Amino acid sequence: MAKKAGGRLISSAGLVNYYDSEDRRAVHISPYAVLATAVVCGVAIFVLNMVSF
Repeated sequence: MAKKAGGRLISSAGLVNYYDSEDRRAVHISPYAVLATAVVCGVAIFVLNMVSF
């Protein structure tokens, strides 16, 4: 019979390890920066569509 590795759920598919780990070298982007970038891109596309007739 196989042992459970560390008591983790099999159905989590490794997501527990991903969210529990904090890597100091990783690039961290603020959620507000992502939202602002999306809004700016959306407005730019809207304006370009209006200008192009």
